[in-house]
Amino acid sequence: MPTRLPLDRLTVPVRKLSARPGERALARHQAALLLLPVSPATIDWSALPHAQPLRALIEAKPRKGGDLVTLRVGERAQTLLVAAIVDATMGAFELLQFVGKAAQAALQERPRTVLVWELGLEAARAGEALCAAMAALQAGAFELPQFKSRPAPPRLMRIELAAKTRPKDLERTLAGAAGNNIARWLTSLPPNRLDAAGYRRCLEDFARLSGMHLSFYGERRLRRLGAGAFLAVARGNAARDAGIARLSYRPPGARRAGAPDLCLVGKGICFDTGGTNLKAHSGMLEMHTDMQGSAVALGCLHALSTLRSPLAVDGWLAITENRIGPTAYQPQDIVRAHNGTTIQVIHTDAEGRMVLADTLSLAAATRPRAIIDYATLTGACVRALTERYSGAFTNRLRTREIIEAAGASSGERVWCFPMDADFDTDLDSKVADIMQCAVDGKGDHILAARFLSRFVPPQVPWLHLDLAAGMRRGGLGHIGTDITGFGVRFTLELLARDWPAAARRA
Repeated sequence: MPTRLPLDRLTVPVRKLSARPGERALARHQAALLLLPVSPATIDWSALPHAQPLRALIEAKPRKGGDLVTLRVGERAQTLLVAAIVDATMGAFELLQFVGKAAQAALQERPRTVLVWELGLEAARAGEALCAAMAALQAGAFELPQFKSRPAPPRLMRIELAAKTRPKDLERTLAGAAGNNIARWLTSLPPNRLDAAGYRRCLEDFARLSGMHLSFYGERRLRRLGAGAFLAVARGNAARDAGIARLSYRPPGARRAGAPDLCLVGKGICFDTGGTNLKAHSGMLEMHTDMQGSAVALGCLHALSTLRSPLAVDGWLAITENRIGPTAYQPQDIVRAHNGTTIQVIHTDAEGRMVLADTLSLAAATRPRAIIDYATLTGACVRALTERYSGAFTNRLRTREIIEAAGASSGERVWCFPMDADFDTDLDSKVADIMQCAVDGKGDHILAARFLSRFVPPQVPWLHLDLAAGMRRGGLGHIGTDITGFGVRFTLELLARDWPAAARRA
């Protein structure tokens, strides 16, 4: 069965109403999410239908930011009203996490329509809270792949927004939500649906519908190009369908053949057995999600296209499986990467950096102004940060403040790790230019980044994201699923802060 992205239902349509809808407008909705300050003014209570019972509930005890109050209102108690008390001091992550809980409460009975109403918040906080609510509702309403015999119940069809003004970041919020939903949807697919061949077909369909150009570098072409690091990983696959996909978005009027402003590179290991260094059952069970980096890159590309970004952007996705078998690569193999670097293989379960090495080198050959790569790369990064943050590594150390600030304000938090050159001595090889990884595994997230830096020319600003927060039991922030799709909101915020230009100046 062909795998097709649900591009027609990535987001729920949003319609703006008047700032203060009346009782009749409220009654049309099965659920309403009301965003209130800690101490609403009398004039705000007077504008709210059914204010008396809600006010009594709220004032029955001292309230603080982060409290939720729910009740049913209407002649037939047909509307579930969820009141979220928003504190002015909440940071972006805290706000997303809180409003995410409110959105889950509003969606619990699977309403067809939801009203989102901001009442009495200070203007800047109102915009932030409304955008957080939109992001949370879009994530909560989106259906991940299901293969059950019975059809899923009806989904949310419309969100109506009641606010004085349309939030200035609403379009970016909705584009980011669509990109996040792409990332989570693809990552959720079972491995017999999204193998390398299925992924390619999915990308062909995506490119056709989105008007992007797709080039697929199959194994034969990669062999001619000397991409031995990628091909080593693909060697154990049963079928010769692995490859590197290049998707190109160009803003209106831009030349397709010109150098891109930005390359987004993603690790797309559709299933990772560990190869010759075979994983145990517990470590292999979720390895169909090891392609999340490529899904995040694709989600970012879709979001930028939706926003009609002025940047020319290429997405490079390294798509293969890492299988065990008589032809699989093995420890102590020596392979030559696309840029000529020879690599001593140490551990076949460090396959992500192998496929990224050639993909980064190919992307860099197009002379982009900047590169960002995404990968669920190392357990060491998870052990260092847990699944609440992702690790960031850059060859432009002066931009670390911008990178971490983008994480804080997007609610997708990152921490910049050191990238000192003396770490390279841990990857010295007696027989090749570099070892794939160290034997003992200490600081593997840092060493993986140092390894990858060999495949990005120093004149190209580069950011590597080790997606420790890509999977977290119970979700993260406003995302309620274990697969978080981490990275799309962060990237849009980073680009809004002019990161490529700032990185070039650093």
